Amino acid sequence: MKHFRNLAVSLSLGAFAFTAAPAAADNFYQGKRLTVLINFAVGGPTDIEGRLFARHIGKHLGGNPNIIVQNMDGGGGATGTNFLGEVAPKDGTVVGYLTGVAWRYVNIKERSRVDFLTYNMIAYQPGTTVYYVRSNVEPGLKVASDILKAKNLVVGGLTADSSKDILERLCLDLLGVNYKYVTGYTSNSNARLALQRNEINMFAESPPGYISAVAPSLVASGEVVPLFFDPGYNGVRFSRPAQAQGLDMKPFHEFLRDVRGREPEGKLWDIYKKAIAINGAMQRLVVFPPNTPKPAMDAMREAIRKLATDQEFAADGMKTVGFVPDYEAGDGVQAEVTAALSLPEEDRKFIADYIARGQK
Repeated sequence: MKHFRNLAVSLSLGAFAFTAAPAAADNFYQGKRLTVLINFAVGGPTDIEGRLFARHIGKHLGGNPNIIVQNMDGGGGATGTNFLGEVAPKDGTVVGYLTGVAWRYVNIKERSRVDFLTYNMIAYQPGTTVYYVRSNVEPGLKVASDILKAKNLVVGGLTADSSKDILERLCLDLLGVNYKYVTGYTSNSNARLALQRNEINMFAESPPGYISAVAPSLVASGEVVPLFFDPGYNGVRFSRPAQAQGLDMKPFHEFLRDVRGREPEGKLWDIYKKAIAINGAMQRLVVFPPNTPKPAMDAMREAIRKLATDQEFAADGMKTVGFVPDYEAGDGVQAEVTAALSLPEEDRKFIADYIARGQK
């Protein structure tokens, strides 16, 4: 088990069709169409990566299925996730490509309409989040460390209880930066547009969106200053995620230590580490709804394993998102996810209070 070895805790529809090439021995998908349901809007990081996944997964599924991509955004990813569990067919013809689900389940699982641990976990992919800020924030920001001098800073988010919003706030609170917090943007692309209009002036998103939409335009023009990214964390030590290779910025734990001149500590730091251990390790999840037939799950898991040696997928990944997505799709994924999605009750209470403070 690769990513959790030392982890103690660890319709607005956009459709696009791909015709898959023949492969794989099992013919479960013969004569069928497979829908890849993405729980965020078209143009955002999850969508970019999900469409990359959809372009290549079909050729490793026996039966030559047509692949349809369906976006269902809202609720910080909850709308699409709930649809998958409640409404989507449970016959193997709809698979979820989800973001933000792991952390949401950990800290507000009582608000899940369908217990997420009853979904069929097929694969997960670790990830990271990149933080950036407008350079025209008072008194004018030129380098990342200038964030400590920022005045009238407005950070934007999706929903107060999402991992993105919590991590943005934790980073700024740990840095001791004063800020105003505005949430409710329905997607990363909408929040990015708000930043360009100067409605907000700080945001964070995963590398596909940053590399494809932020770096080539906003960073290149000087409109935006890159700040830092979330490191990988397995409950014991930090690491540099594969998606962060090539990013010209520091991981947050190094940035925080450098600007503050000491090792971070305290409850906020403890919660930040737990958040990135869970959300980062399982940033993307490939799941079927409850009660999906085993042949569908076996076929999908085997197809995802084959992506690891698919050179066309690797080349497309480097071109599209700047890295090759690496999925853990072993037979023990269900048990690994179940074991990881837990937090002590005292931490859950702290997070609930922290979310509530952000909503005031």
